[in-house]
Amino acid sequence: MKSLFRLSLPILLACMFAASLSAQDAAQKQSPEKAAPEKTASVDKKAGAAEKDAADPFAPKPPEGMELVWGDEFNAEGRPDPKNWAYETGYVRNHEAQWYRPESAEVRDGCLVITAEHHKEPLPNPNPNPFARMFGGNDGPIEYTSACLITKGLHSFCYGRIEARIKAPLTEGCWPAFWTMGVSENWPSCGETDIFEYYKELVLANCYWSSSKGQWTPEGHSVKTELKDFRKDDPEWADKFHVYAMDWDENHIAFSVDGRVMTDFPIKDLKNARYMSVENPFHQPHYLLMNLALGGECGGDVTAIKFPVRMYVDYVRVYQKKK
Repeated sequence: MKSLFRLSLPILLACMFAASLSAQDAAQKQSPEKAAPEKTASVDKKAGAAEKDAADPFAPKPPEGMELVWGDEFNAEGRPDPKNWAYETGYVRNHEAQWYRPESAEVRDGCLVITAEHHKEPLPNPNPNPFARMFGGNDGPIEYTSACLITKGLHSFCYGRIEARIKAPLTEGCWPAFWTMGVSENWPSCGETDIFEYYKELVLANCYWSSSKGQWTPEGHSVKTELKDFRKDDPEWADKFHVYAMDWDENHIAFSVDGRVMTDFPIKDLKNARYMSVENPFHQPHYLLMNLALGGECGGDVTAIKFPVRMYVDYVRVYQKKK
């Protein structure tokens, strides 16, 4: 054993010398090796951001030359942000069946949820109004409830791209909508755009302004697409989210569904026959409305609805030209 150790000693010394040289080389290269992890971390950070964008295909994507000026992503659980939304209350229009109330709107799981309900035991009407029938409602007990959210008095916009990602109950008796109205004049002289509207197997995009036929009689431009047309390529289309958008500038208004342009028309001739100060209501700011109406003049038979029904809004965004 001793003679074997003597024979191995030179080899052992050589190994120790080589190890010493390696340590010196490592010391000389220490600074460049420190920089490498920082570079890697930067690359990893950029890759992570790209992966995050890929994981969120619904992140805001401003059209070329535009920027996001306002929106609501509905990420805070509970009641909708009062800085963004107010509410219509009561029986409002079109002889619809529902009583609008704030309690029927909430934010959960990243969406605004508007719930329409049928109350077998009617709720007491807190504000009976004998004139409600004249304006499309009634003064009786509350059998149906839902919500209409509006930005009136909070946010209004003139021109740009206004869009929302929505899943709505496209069934008999339901009348969901995402729309705008002008800030000045009474309806229809204020101007109305329906970015998304549904009733009776039809998906609609509309504009309305005042006509010469009467104070409450509008002139209109409407495009109605049968629901079955959307279902041709996807039988489950009605059960999914879709992006409804309006692209609006000084000359044109275009409505689209998932990027499919439904109508594009000039607005220079959309002039009010009756007005006080706004001749063309599509050259003034508009505020936004989102609602789930029931029955009424267009919604259909509310008894056909399997309650509760819900309208989900993933986000609402407004883009305008960069200043």
